[in-house]
Amino acid sequence: MARKAAIIGGGVIGGGWAARFVLNGWDAAVFDPDPQAERRIGEVMANARAALPALADVPMPPEGRLTFAGSITEALDGAGYVQESVSENLALKQRIFAQIQQVAPGLPVGSSTSGFKPSELQQGAANPATLFVAHPFNPVYLLPLAEVVPSPASDPAVIEAAKETLRQIGMYPLHIRKEIDAHIADRFLEAVWREALWLVKDGVATTEEIDEAIRMGFGLRWGQMGLFETYRIAGGEPGMKHFMAQFGPYLTAPWTRLTDVPEFNQGLVDLIAGQSDAQSGHYTIRELERIRDSNLIGFLRVLKDRNWGAGRVLKEHDRRLAQALPAPAPDTAAPMVMARLQVLPGWIDYNGHMTESRYLFAASETVDTFLRLIGADMDYVAGGHSYYTAESHILHKDEARLGDRLTGSVQVLQADEKRLRVFVTIARGADVVATVEQMLLHVDMAAGKTCPASPAVLARLMPVARAHQALPAPADAGRSIGRKS
Repeated sequence: MARKAAIIGGGVIGGGWAARFVLNGWDAAVFDPDPQAERRIGEVMANARAALPALADVPMPPEGRLTFAGSITEALDGAGYVQESVSENLALKQRIFAQIQQVAPGLPVGSSTSGFKPSELQQGAANPATLFVAHPFNPVYLLPLAEVVPSPASDPAVIEAAKETLRQIGMYPLHIRKEIDAHIADRFLEAVWREALWLVKDGVATTEEIDEAIRMGFGLRWGQMGLFETYRIAGGEPGMKHFMAQFGPYLTAPWTRLTDVPEFNQGLVDLIAGQSDAQSGHYTIRELERIRDSNLIGFLRVLKDRNWGAGRVLKEHDRRLAQALPAPAPDTAAPMVMARLQVLPGWIDYNGHMTESRYLFAASETVDTFLRLIGADMDYVAGGHSYYTAESHILHKDEARLGDRLTGSVQVLQADEKRLRVFVTIARGADVVATVEQMLLHVDMAAGKTCPASPAVLARLMPVARAHQALPAPADAGRSIGRKS
């Protein structure tokens, strides 16, 4: 499949799809007749560039090319996948599908619809077998879930290929076994939304109080365990059966108004909007997006560290990215760029500069990626062997600030069966902000002492070491503290 996606519709969701594809190395062509589309997507791309790389622990692929097409036909040229993200209007979506299939009837077309069933979307289509739902969640460039919903008319091979495309860009395709209005996740959201509207309308709670109830309580549990696993724990040692026996009878209690909906009128709109303005109106939408993204990065990285929930998807995507990296070759006679990082809000100290510990973190990310590349990865560690850092020397040469994009490169200064001496350069473009020289020792973890690295690791390491011997020694290599340059 061609690694180009056609994005039809350039709003919040379409822009998120474009960012997700482009930052994962795909080209993306966006068609949206709105003259503001290019500006909006540029702002979404800026947020995505600041956020998505912070979730990866291996180098992200080179960015794909983002273009803006003047027509659907132009957007489809060379595409291998199409994502429709126009307004939630069935007739409009069907017209878009007809235009797509007039040009490329065999292309897989995913719809971002949050409510329509695929069988509805397929009505009147020239080739219904290639149309399906691929419903994401905002921000598309960070949240991995995509609900993939086929209909009986969908081609199973097309669906499986689409799911693989989504995995390639770091998403989790949840295959919905039976089409239903609003799929799965939005049905929950709609239930909570309706109940929240009643609570505000009846004066029980404000919009801010409802948000606090979610984010201070069950929202945190849902984010890492979902609904049923959370309630299984609530059942104690007897588990889910005990929970159901305890709380099942309350299903008939008048705790909810989900069977009724408040009248949607201007009074309700003004009430909700006024409270929302009081709650969050002092932030711009762009500021709220950046706050949201920063918080999501923190949550997702915790889950990633624990290989749990959405964190499993991130680790799997790292594995895919690492597999795509070129293997070291004997002629690698240049420092190897191993990490691409961005200075995030949590990396900044009181002076507005990147704090000292983050320079070492950047070096560690760089060296860890190199170790994975030569085969000393987590599977290798699980087998009882690892490289331990015995000595480090950091030289601060410039200041890194919030938002700076950094690269980390490795030059092997010395290597043998048991030792690996590397020189790491942390740079912002052509400017070096820090260098870190490290000596690593190969260790038998059970014995607690050094030992030779495995033949497989040495077979990948030593050609790089020999090639790097031809490079000039870095001027700061072997430097002691306080020595003048």
